[in-house]
Amino acid sequence: MAIIINIDVMMAKRKMSLNELSSRVGITLSNLSILKNGKAKAIRIETLEAICKALDCQPGDILEYRDE
Repeated sequence: MAIIINIDVMMAKRKMSLNELSSRVGITLSNLSILKNGKAKAIRIETLEAICKALDCQPGDILEYRDE
């Protein structure tokens, strides 16, 4: 996949656990894990917005494009 999800990098920078992010964003641990591991096929803008708010970051801090 050419789009890389860097949620784990931002979580480490913010010293936030998966459980804490899950409760702040309002999505299940399993769905957040799927997204974090790059197995998700899509992400809702609302979810991306909630993640950015919880991690105090921009969408570009989480999403990265790599030409493979």
